Amino acid sequence: MQPKIPEISVDQPARILTIAGSDSGGGAGIQADIRSITMLGGHALTAITSLTAQNTQGVSAIDVVSPQMVIAQIDAVVTDIGVSAIKIGMIGSGEVAVAVADYLEKIPNIPVVLDPVMVATSGSALADKKTIQAFDRLMYRADLITPNIPELEVLTKQDCSSDASLIAAAEQLARHYDCPILAKGGHGEGEILTDRLVMPDGEVISWQDSRIPTQNTHGTGCSLSSAIATSLGQGLPLKEAITRARQYIRTALEKAPSLGKGHGPIGHTLGISAFDRWFLENN
Repeated sequence: MQPKIPEISVDQPARILTIAGSDSGGGAGIQADIRSITMLGGHALTAITSLTAQNTQGVSAIDVVSPQMVIAQIDAVVTDIGVSAIKIGMIGSGEVAVAVADYLEKIPNIPVVLDPVMVATSGSALADKKTIQAFDRLMYRADLITPNIPELEVLTKQDCSSDASLIAAAEQLARHYDCPILAKGGHGEGEILTDRLVMPDGEVISWQDSRIPTQNTHGTGCSLSSAIATSLGQGLPLKEAITRARQYIRTALEKAPSLGKGHGPIGHTLGISAFDRWFLENN
C-alpha cells in the first residue's frame, strides 16, 4: 500500500509535541523524534522528561527531570505555539506520568500517541515498576498505544509468543482503555514482520513486510510513534498515518548508517541532504 501524502503548509506546519527522554547518542528519544517529525514536514516541539547517558551499547546513567519542569515545558509551547498532536515516549517517573496525565485533561481534543517505553534497544531498562503502573492514566487518555511484544506482555501480563495470543492480548488492552493498539511485530521471529492495529471493537488491520536484515535498529519505536503523531497532526486518518509512518521507518532502516559498536541508529535523513535537494530543484 502506497502511503497517502498530506498537505503540508509552509506557513502553518503541524506542530508535534514530543514528551520523551534525551538520548546522548542521538539515535532514539527526543533526538529521533525531532528528526522524524522534521523529515515528515512537521514542526517539532519538545518536553524533555529525562536525560540519559547513552550510546549504541547501552544506557549508563539516567537523570529524571522534575514533574514541575516537564509541565513548564509543555505549558510554554501549548499556550504560545499551539499543538497539533502529541507523542509520549520515555516518561521518566511515575510522578511525571501523573503530572502529564493531569495536564492532558486540559487539552482533550489533541490526538495523543503513547509509546510505552520500558526497555532500550540495547536491553537497558528505561522504566521502573512504579512508572509502568502510572502508564494507566496515560493509556486512558491516548488515541493510539504502540507497544512492542515485550511491552504488550508486561502491560497485559499475558504470553504473546503466538499470533493468536498476541492478538488476544492487544484486544484485551484495546477494550480496557477503549483505544486502538498498534501491536508491533519487530521482536517476533521469522523473516516476515507483521504489525497489527487492533481496535476496541475487535477489528484487526495488519501490515506485513519482509524483515530488513540490520542490527541498526536503535530508535525504531520512538521514530515510528512520532511519525504517526506527525501524520495525525497533519490530518491523516489513523490507518493512513500508520501506513505512511511504517514506510518512512522501513526506508530509514534500509538507509541506516554504521555508527557505534552496538545497535546503531536508523537513517532518519535517508542518506540525503534535504537542503541540497531543495536547492538543486529550485535553482
